Amino acid sequence: MQLMAAAASACALACTQAPGTAPAAASATASEVRELSVGGARLQVDLGSGDYQAGNEVLIAWVRRSGDIVSAFYGSFPTPRATVELRAMPGVGVQGGSTYANPDALIRVRVGREVSEAQLLSDWVMVHEMTHLALPDVGEQHAWLSEGLATYLEGVERVQAGNRTEEDVWAEELRQMPRGLPQPGDQGLDHTHTWGRTYWGGAMFCLLADVDIRRRTHNARGLEDAVRAIAHASGGLKADWPIGRVLATGDAAVGTKSLEDLYARMKDAPYSPDLVALWRELGVEGDGAVVTLNDRAPLADVRRAIMRGTKPRS
Repeated sequence: MQLMAAAASACALACTQAPGTAPAAASATASEVRELSVGGARLQVDLGSGDYQAGNEVLIAWVRRSGDIVSAFYGSFPTPRATVELRAMPGVGVQGGSTYANPDALIRVRVGREVSEAQLLSDWVMVHEMTHLALPDVGEQHAWLSEGLATYLEGVERVQAGNRTEEDVWAEELRQMPRGLPQPGDQGLDHTHTWGRTYWGGAMFCLLADVDIRRRTHNARGLEDAVRAIAHASGGLKADWPIGRVLATGDAAVGTKSLEDLYARMKDAPYSPDLVALWRELGVEGDGAVVTLNDRAPLADVRRAIMRGTKPRS
């Protein structure tokens, strides 16, 4: 597997998904290790030697809660076992992370020593990183899919688990998703590897696909059904799959060609959808700071279905 590259400036705002061989862990003294059972998986949590102001129990609760959120969405945790390494850093909050799958599933997350319980309760990084484990490695050229999918699903997963409000997720999309629109010189998602196109261009692809699947199936299926099928068939990040196989597997699960058709439109060309019109149809109204939801909008039923979700099929 190849190591996915990411600009250092992006790491402060989002994770670096790196499915290649993990670099050796830094030596640590007096490291505390806990083992958790989450979603049918065994998670080994290495708290390191950091003296966290919030206390270790609060950090363990954060890891467990994040694992439960991802497990509820997929029906089980994406991999039967994984190691979660927490690296203590100066300052506050959760400061970014990386995910690997070779030789074993490993998530490393940087956490400020002064992190608060409230910051951990509202954190998105751990859910984002754990979500990476469910998608096969599609290669560096298609990092927009791995990062965009984790960016898009993190909000959906947390709303379904009651850890985030629907209004908050849509407000973030109104603020951030325009960063994923093509700029002058853009050559499509497969060839334009800026931060905005990778994270929010990928998330935009996922939103468009989710809406299209639900429209074509009259809300009987959604993107969640596609990604669950992909995770089940592939075993997740440990597998190397070409993007065509990933998208075809997802489409077969929902009975449409939504993913493949959208990829054909966006991979080599600067396709620029009218996001404002789409949000209006979904009934998302606001300026990115305050959002209201209009249940009389033409696609309000699609918006509700995305955030309500369906139980994974056995």
